[in-house]
Amino acid sequence: MKRTLLTFACSAAICVTTLMADDKTAPVDNTAQNEQDRSGETMTSGDQSNTPEDLKITADIRRAIMKDDSLSMVAKNIKIIAANAEVTLRGAVNTAEEKTKIGELAKSVAANAKVDNQLEVKESK
Repeated sequence: MKRTLLTFACSAAICVTTLMADDKTAPVDNTAQNEQDRSGETMTSGDQSNTPEDLKITADIRRAIMKDDSLSMVAKNIKIIAANAEVTLRGAVNTAEEKTKIGELAKSVAANAKVDNQLEVKESK
């Protein structure tokens, strides 16, 4: 019984230490990105058109990206904004290859739409 209690106490101490260590990580700071989005010069999800054509383009591009197993979850989480037969891709991807691949997928799915690939490659640490 003492061993069980001691084991439980040690496990609890390790868990608490781990949780406290996680709290000390630097907070994510995307202030610069938010300022850029507020300027009105860049497309945001609020600019998405609700026309059936633009909604279909957005859904088709998202479906193509999600089906591609070579893309990371980071890449699959980009913003796709279609308005007036123009598609804007925004967000971060892990590699230049992912940026290129997503741009190609968007162009192949949205045949007649102009694609503006604004994806940013994350800095490797």
